Amino acid sequence: MNDLFTSAQNPDDGASPSGDRRASGVSRQAEASVRSSAAPLAVRMRPRSVEEILGQDHLLRPGSPLRKLAAASGEGYTGAAGPSSIILYGPPGIGKTTIAHVIARGEGRRFVELSAISAGVKDVRQVMDRAREERDLYGRTTVLFLDEIHRFTKAQQDALLPGVENRWVVLVAATTENPSFSVIAPLLSRSLLLTLRPLQDAHIEGLLARAVEDERGLNGAVVLSEAARDYLVRMAGGDARRSLTVLEAAAGVALDRVEQEGLDEDEEGITVTEADAAQAMDRAVQRYDKDGDQHYDVISAFIKSIRGSDVDAAMHYLARMLEAGEDPRFIARRLIISASEDVGMADPTALQTAVAAAQAVQLIGMPEGRIVLGQAVTHLATAPKSNASYNAVNAAIADVRAGGTGQVPPHLRDAHYPGAAALGHGKGYVYSHDEPHAVARQQYAPDPLVGKDYYVPKPIGHEKRLAEQVAALRRILRGAG
Repeated sequence: MNDLFTSAQNPDDGASPSGDRRASGVSRQAEASVRSSAAPLAVRMRPRSVEEILGQDHLLRPGSPLRKLAAASGEGYTGAAGPSSIILYGPPGIGKTTIAHVIARGEGRRFVELSAISAGVKDVRQVMDRAREERDLYGRTTVLFLDEIHRFTKAQQDALLPGVENRWVVLVAATTENPSFSVIAPLLSRSLLLTLRPLQDAHIEGLLARAVEDERGLNGAVVLSEAARDYLVRMAGGDARRSLTVLEAAAGVALDRVEQEGLDEDEEGITVTEADAAQAMDRAVQRYDKDGDQHYDVISAFIKSIRGSDVDAAMHYLARMLEAGEDPRFIARRLIISASEDVGMADPTALQTAVAAAQAVQLIGMPEGRIVLGQAVTHLATAPKSNASYNAVNAAIADVRAGGTGQVPPHLRDAHYPGAAALGHGKGYVYSHDEPHAVARQQYAPDPLVGKDYYVPKPIGHEKRLAEQVAALRRILRGAG
């Protein structure tokens, strides 16, 4: 396939490498629209005003802080207070950079962009010094867009404080990480935290339609089939930037197909089919960060789906983690915990399955390890559930931490060393195997805990039968039957 970003051929040139475009039925206008040497489609289609922003309606209502901040000078904030700095929090591709550019378009504003990946304290201080000069000498407000602020160290974030506090700059910081954990408290307290929501399918559909028709985009050079549109929306996963990137690639694939097959361009333009879109991108990229919110949110949903006995949802989250490159050993460890915490004695074999799965994954690795993990998830999700053992150990630990211990009964103490008998250790101990049913009627718990029931079996699965057995054992041990 030809390079999508090569320049359109000069109309005065001779035949192109693939032959005369007019002979193949592809107009140079269509080729120029699809193979533009300008900025990527996602950049060209970036909204220029608040009205062009798709989604985020909850932040763009009339009178909202964001709409005021995006307003031209004199239309929004007035007086000495000036606009507040903001922190935009949300997943990639939903408009954080776009909002920063829209804010910067306001009258009397100067836009500066820094990336936390490459910028340091020195860069930040230079921006602050220049911003103060711009304000004092020319009355211009500097909008500082800082992408991926969560990558800034504490010292780097500290360097932002004077400029934000004194309003030398309007800071628009973007992050995909929870600011509560990644942004220092003084900076949070001086900024408005705005949480952006993932884009809906309808937003992505509208964006694609605009990109196909708009002169900044493909300028009507292609027609997007319904199947191709649905495919692009599905594979984008709510990421506007990705949807436009794949649309541009799919249009290039369609153009190549028409050229190579010698087809005529339709009157409406080149039709982008689902096959063209699939060739441009055959796999949805998963939003997942191994150290951030997605990591914890997805594993949380995974375990809760198993606990809730929804095998289908659990399998979805398993696939999501595996496709995103999560460590399968981490998943296996969580399954072992779930087998004891959520299934417990309702199905004692669940723990055996989970441990075996962890060992198997360690032995065979991926991608075959997915099969083993899938079996373990199926077992745990469909097994009867009981957290009685989990509750029992937690209750016992709570009593120990609260001082509810007491002395070990003398007859249970170690009697194997010289002098133990003189201390009364082991005196009166009844060997269980000498008793009927191998159960001896004697005290095992310390005095303060005699009669205390930590383990309360549930009438579910194997534990239903176990409940009767535990009750009978307690009657014998405590002399009640």
